[in-house]
Order: sequence, then structure tokens, then C-alpha cells
Amino acid sequence: MTATTSTTYLWTPPPVYSLPVRGRSERLPIHRLFFVGRNYHAHAVEMGRPVDKSVEVPFYFTKAPSTLVESGATVAYPPGTQNYHHEMELVLVIGAPGFRVSEADAPRLVYGYACGLDMTRRDLQLVARDKGRPWDLGKDVEQSSVVSEIVPMPQLVLGQGDLELSVNGTVRQKSDLSKLIWNIPELIADLSKFYHLQPGDLIFTGTPEGVGPVLAGDRIEGHIEGVGSIVLHVGPAE
Repeated sequence: MTATTSTTYLWTPPPVYSLPVRGRSERLPIHRLFFVGRNYHAHAVEMGRPVDKSVEVPFYFTKAPSTLVESGATVAYPPGTQNYHHEMELVLVIGAPGFRVSEADAPRLVYGYACGLDMTRRDLQLVARDKGRPWDLGKDVEQSSVVSEIVPMPQLVLGQGDLELSVNGTVRQKSDLSKLIWNIPELIADLSKFYHLQPGDLIFTGTPEGVGPVLAGDRIEGHIEGVGSIVLHVGPAE
């Protein structure tokens, strides 16, 4: 007989981060959060960095799973910034492992989709960008990765659908998924060159033009056709 042992820790380990799934009682455990930078032409121009797909490849940044919050939450206006921005995105949910996946085989990894907000300390991001430094202080912000319930769409590639975001009822971002520079299969194939993708990985696929600041007391609402809606309330600074 083999003796069993249990591990003890100095303090309580972090929780398993998870999201609700439409039509299921089980929650989906989250593994990693990947974000695609500048994946709509108009937003790339808006940020002063136009993209030429013929000579460029996608680029990515990550956030800690601990930044995850569910739609409907109220989050504090974060410290260290005077220019906190909203970015509305389609979130791709990986449901099967894959490494060096071809574009033709990429749909096999799709579990479903969700609406997402990549909240950003824009002033800190731009300072870091212009100095050639990492974006972590601007992007990897506590409570800045907001995600709606996940909608299962196994092996389905979304190629079009309206995307819209409003702040206090005023539309700020409006585009269509067909305007993604790199589409879903291209993103999966490219990212899987560098990572062994795993179930529970989320890929925020990029935001369209119209990003802008929010203030304490603002209500952010977003919608993606065929996927669902997302809501975030911005509270006062702590």
C-alpha cells in the first residue's frame, strides 16, 4: 500500500479562476489570457501604428488570470492613471490542446466565444510603448479583463457579426468581426507556433477604433452579434 500525503502551504493558494457557460451548470476553468494587439486597421491608425499585413505578423501580450472579472461587476478606477480606456473585443475560448496547428485544423480548437473588455491604463501604456518598454503597467491591471458568459460554439469560426460598445448610452465603438486583420484560424495557427494551447486559454482578438476614457460612475455596455452582451460599472478610486 502506498502512503498518501497532502501538501500544506504557508497561505491559501489562489483560487481557480472560471467563467459561466451558457446552458451548463459547470463553470469553465481559465488557464491563460492572451491579447492580440492592433487587429483592426482603423484602430491601428487611431493608435498611430498602421498595420501592413503583407509584411507583419500578429503580436500579443498577456495578463494574469487574476485580472479576470465577470460581466456585471463594479470595479474601482485603478491607481496610477488619469486615462483609463475601454477596449471591446471578441474573446475566443480554446477547448482542445494544440501546438503548431495549421489554419485548416484550427477550428478543432474552438470551444466557443464571449464578449470581452480589455481595460487599459492608456497613459502608462503609451509611455512604455514610446520608450520601448513592456506594457505591463498599462495592460496587466487588476480587474481589467472583463468577460461575459461563454457561449459554446464547438469548431465554429466566427467571420462576421456586429460589435458595439457604449458608455452611458453613447456609442463609442462600432465595427464588424469581418474587419479583423488576422481572423480566427490565422490567430490560432500563429499563436500555436509559440505556445502549446490548452483548454481554458482565452484569446482576446483585438479591439476596433473608438477606444476612449472612462470615469468613475460610468456604465459600459457592449454587444457582439450572435455572442451576447457585457456590462461593466466603473466605481470610484480606492
